[in-house]
Amino acid sequence: MDAGGCGAEVRCYSTEVAGARPLLLFDSGVGGLSVAGAIRALLPQAPLVYVADHAAYPYGTKPAAVIEARVPALLGRLAERFDPALIVIACNTASTIALDAVRSALDLPIVGTVPAIKPAASLSRTRAIGVLGTEATVRQPYVDRLAAAFAAECTMLRHGSAELVDLAEAKLRGEPGNMAAYRRVLAGLLDQPGGKRIDTVVLACTHFPLVEAELAAAAPRPLTFVDGKEGIARRVAWLTRERAWPQSPPEHRALFTGAGAGIDAYRPGFAAFGFAEVRTV
Repeated sequence: MDAGGCGAEVRCYSTEVAGARPLLLFDSGVGGLSVAGAIRALLPQAPLVYVADHAAYPYGTKPAAVIEARVPALLGRLAERFDPALIVIACNTASTIALDAVRSALDLPIVGTVPAIKPAASLSRTRAIGVLGTEATVRQPYVDRLAAAFAAECTMLRHGSAELVDLAEAKLRGEPGNMAAYRRVLAGLLDQPGGKRIDTVVLACTHFPLVEAELAAAAPRPLTFVDGKEGIARRVAWLTRERAWPQSPPEHRALFTGAGAGIDAYRPGFAAFGFAEVRTV
């Protein structure tokens, strides 16, 4: 079956999950783990299925039409296979492009991820904020609408970085960080005209909170970094407030689309977030 160009990575199998219906988290890579950590803190008994669409990684450099076609089709097959109680699109790029299409296609709650521009605007003392995301996210009209609605009185600068996504992936694989690379990414934002006034930076990609400490260390001055993971977790908790989760410790599973080359390098990083099982789907 072709999932909007997915090939036969996810076929329609009978439902794999027995017992409580899991929460399904979806991203192109490991970024959604930042969201998974926040959800586990609020809902420690909820079983999680995490799917990293590494067959199409990274999303942030792909045309919007590719994401809009791929994500709803792939999530439809994952929903059939895992019968989730709810799906979290733990990816800013996929959410800003395909969230409406996914909600139209699937008859279950869908929680998206959008840039935390509103809280950033309320926190900024200088009234200058930066938005650090993928190239696809920062240019979306949805970001323009958020800026007009919640940051109209602020100067808002944007920078898209595929390199920072790769740095976060490398960190989860246990590879040493490159501080020069982090400084280079921040310079792309802060060296823009007006960038010296920025005091608050929106991490508009779920990968980026995974390297917040490195960004803070590389910053030329103190910056406040803001992301939306806690808000997503609260929304998930609200939508599942009437669900009775099992009292036994939940089993969390992580799955990668694609051939799975290099998957072993990710196992320790996923284990640190509570995912004992990591395999291809």
